[in-house]
Amino acid sequence: MATSMHLQSSFLAPRNPAHQASHVSPSFSLRYTQNPNPGLSRVAFVCKSAISSPVQEGTKQEQLQDSGRVFNFAAGPATLPASVLKQAQADLYNWRGCGMSLMEVSHRGKEFLSVIQNAESALRSLMRIPDEYAVLFLQGGATTQFSSAPLNLCNSNDSADYVVTGSWSDKAFKEGQKYCNAKVVWNGKAAKYTGLPSQGDLSLTPGAKFLHICANETIHGVEFKDYPTPQGETLLIADMSSNFCSKPVDVSKFSLIYAGAQKNIGPSGVTIVIVRKDLLGSAQPITPVMLDYKIHADNNSLFNTPPCFGIYICGLVFDDLLANGGLEAAEKRNIEKAKLLYDAIDGSNAFFKCPVDKAVRSLMNVPFTMATPELEAEFIKEAAGQGMVQLKGHRSVGGIRASIYNAMPKAGVEKLVALMKAFQARHTS
Repeated sequence: MATSMHLQSSFLAPRNPAHQASHVSPSFSLRYTQNPNPGLSRVAFVCKSAISSPVQEGTKQEQLQDSGRVFNFAAGPATLPASVLKQAQADLYNWRGCGMSLMEVSHRGKEFLSVIQNAESALRSLMRIPDEYAVLFLQGGATTQFSSAPLNLCNSNDSADYVVTGSWSDKAFKEGQKYCNAKVVWNGKAAKYTGLPSQGDLSLTPGAKFLHICANETIHGVEFKDYPTPQGETLLIADMSSNFCSKPVDVSKFSLIYAGAQKNIGPSGVTIVIVRKDLLGSAQPITPVMLDYKIHADNNSLFNTPPCFGIYICGLVFDDLLANGGLEAAEKRNIEKAKLLYDAIDGSNAFFKCPVDKAVRSLMNVPFTMATPELEAEFIKEAAGQGMVQLKGHRSVGGIRASIYNAMPKAGVEKLVALMKAFQARHTS
């Protein structure tokens, strides 16, 4: 019996008017009924059909949404913009007519060089990164940066201060202890990581090489709204993995920013480092070559084979953000989504509870609980049945967690809130 499948996608124009000329690329429609050539694999036949079936120009983005897509509330890898996924789908088989997938081209060839240069240019425009900062596309996740930061920025006997506001900053501190004289200057563990310190709460070390913070704790849902100010020449370092590119940031306040890509800006496998150039070249002698920032900066992030396809996706996301108003507009959308969800929690008469202090609640990761684990499990199951997935809280804390990163549509939050209200009505006597 013949099967039928109809997919559409479009080659979207690069979206950063600040660094690319606009153009319109052709759309295509893929129609697959029955493979007429038994010697041709289904995948190959589909791909061959994709590049030979043009459709009318001007297809609207909303018409390209797949009806089978769910609202993915995962903390990471997380949801990506539909337009980005569609463009990646279109580019996958034959990137810009080069006859190869981008996953097949040389990382030193002109095809990929244009990709990584575009990604850096777009990120610099998006975050207004000063010229005196290097932008590196690395691997190993933010966890590798827990080691890289102290190895590159201080000697083994230097003091370094850590603000421990959750699981990730605690892990960073424990790793930092191996490479410097690391000290915890504030710890939120006693309060179960539900708050953040004020400047006066920090027991800063005079002469410390750096002050390290986690800008947003993915697991516990606390987010710095104002960043601490280091003393003297102490450097400020931030792990921004879970709120990177979610709002404007004054990069000049930081000496080093690092972030795993898999929350807001791409698939897992890419780690972005933004570091002051004058800090390069003083890595400890024991620093592995792959963790030395200067080596990567001198080689334009091409010292070894980078995560090419992941960097390509990041570039598309940066362009998408620029095309939709930049980080100021992204923050406005994120505030609006978060308010919808927090208002539903706070207005539930304690049926749902968010343990985080209101002043420091994350715009990205919203943890909440219910009366019993059984009730939470029932809610999570019902949500999945309605196309809302990955709502289970982190295994270390339990409960429910809705991660509402940049690419989570407002409609997804609205649907979650509607379920919360209906669920409460059915379970309240």
